[in-house]
Formats: sequence, structure tokens, C-alpha cells
Amino acid sequence: MNSESQEIARLIELMPASGRMYCKLISQPQQATVVDARVPLPWESTRPIRINFTLLNQLPMAQRDLLILHVVCWLTSIQWFKPELYQGLVALGLAGTAFELVQLNAAGTITFAGLTALAAAQIWRNGRSSEIERIADEKAVQVAQRRGYSKTEAAEHLLAAIETVAQLEGRPLTFNEQVRQQNLRGLIGLSPLDLQV
Repeated sequence: MNSESQEIARLIELMPASGRMYCKLISQPQQATVVDARVPLPWESTRPIRINFTLLNQLPMAQRDLLILHVVCWLTSIQWFKPELYQGLVALGLAGTAFELVQLNAAGTITFAGLTALAAAQIWRNGRSSEIERIADEKAVQVAQRRGYSKTEAAEHLLAAIETVAQLEGRPLTFNEQVRQQNLRGLIGLSPLDLQV
């Protein structure tokens, strides 16, 4: 078993049970990002997490742990079929589209198909919102606590991982990453200025 396989096995053991069921860790040495995961489509049963282990291994182990836990918690937080407003609109739009197709009503079909597309697009956008990222961060910290980290340690390691990943990828922090940092500082109990240079 090579070191990459050992690290995958270690990270799988670290994941919560829902992550083990739905997420699949895939080595992707040619990608420019440390970790790549996208909003899963409703019919996808597995949620791949592509990892450049050459870049990932440049992070300390605790930062790697929290980074992967964040991605897993983010992926498992995205729910297409959760009974909420936009999911209901998608269901209504699909039913209306089918009904109008049977009736051969082009205007009705277009209207309901448009409603379906708009509601599905909103679900897709919500999957990348700062709110779902915040929820994923909090869940990652909770899972890390069950794996032996203290709440403060876990939040600090995740905070550091956000910065380190941006540096490794040679890019500035995104808006969502900056919001996540502010939220994590609040979780630790620091003011927004405490960690600024």
C-alpha cells in the first residue's frame, strides 16, 4: 500500500458515516487545486472529491483533516430533495410541465419548465452560498471534536487551512473564504482584527 493509499484510508476513517457512504476520494495529481468538489447533481449517488495529494501533503495533518472534513460536510449538506421552498417549486414545475405536455399546451409547458429551471438554479446557487459554507465549517468542527480535536483547535486548523490552500494555489482568498474566516474567528472567540497582520 503506497503512502497515497494510506492517506486515503486515513481520511476515510476520519470522515463521518454519511461522508463514507456518499463521498469518494479520488487522486487527481494533475489538477491545480488542492481539493476539487462540485455541487452534486440530484441523480448522482456518489459525490467525488478530487485531491492533488502533492499539494495536500504540504499542509500539516490537522489542516488536511479539517479541510477534508469541511468538503465532506459541505457535500453532505447539499440536499436536492429536502422539503423546502425551491425543492417544492421544482416538484411543482415538473408536475406542471408534464401536465401541460400531455395537454399539448406550448405556453404552459414553457412556463412550468421555466419555473423548474429557475428553482433548480437557485438550489444550485445555494449549494455555493456563504451560508452553506458556514454550516459545513461548523459541522466539520463538530466532527473533528469527535475525532479528538478541541473546538478551538479544530476551528484554528480550519482557519489556517483556508489561508494555506489559497497560498498553495497561488490565488487570493475568495469572498466566501473571507466570510468563512470571519465566522471561524467568531467561533474561536476572536474579533475580526485579532488575526490580521
